[in-house]
Amino acid sequence: MGSSGFFLICALHSAIALTYGALVMFYSNEISIFGHGPEIATKFQGSTPHDQLLIQTSDSFSGLLLFTIGFLSFMIAFVKEREFQSFFAKGFVLLHISVAVWRFCFERKLEVLAHEWPRQVVGDIALAFSWVLFLVYLWREKYD
Repeated sequence: MGSSGFFLICALHSAIALTYGALVMFYSNEISIFGHGPEIATKFQGSTPHDQLLIQTSDSFSGLLLFTIGFLSFMIAFVKEREFQSFFAKGFVLLHISVAVWRFCFERKLEVLAHEWPRQVVGDIALAFSWVLFLVYLWREKYD
């Protein structure tokens, strides 16, 4: 399970990042409407053409970053070395927990996102938990 579990978790996270990254790059307005509703999505668009261009550029780069992370996660899924898998999993646990803390500390203070952050924090913790389960399995396998 160790190696195949790592591959499955990496592939799942990769598929999520690739899909969401591509959607954010090319359909950011539709994703915003789907995720936040039409009223909040219009607030995210900006009020001036300059603001709109900056927001669209930022969304495109964010989507490209997510897509790249998904692609790299897929490539890393094929690594068989246990120490690297453990290191990588610990890094992703830290990353997901950091994002959850950031959402708790900052996004909840934004009026527009005040009701959205709990759902997103639960998602971040769920993604971190998938890596924790993998780490527990590796630890159990190592000491059994």
